[in-house]
Amino acid sequence: MRSLAKSGSTMLIVTHEMAFARDVSNKVVFMDEGVVAEEDVPEIIFSTPKNKRTSEFLTRFMSTLNPLNN
Repeated sequence: MRSLAKSGSTMLIVTHEMAFARDVSNKVVFMDEGVVAEEDVPEIIFSTPKNKRTSEFLTRFMSTLNPLNN
């Protein structure tokens, strides 16, 4: 999948693997309860999310990646 992304192929990927989404996407759509809560480029979504649910989800995700944040 990474090589397809690098080759410029268009893909729609549904995942909870946020590191993968951050690394290979050019647009991220965060959904909450079946509704689009936020969409933007990965740099914005992962650094300064605008939606509270996006922020809460990513905070939990980041703390699981780095146990020192707990």
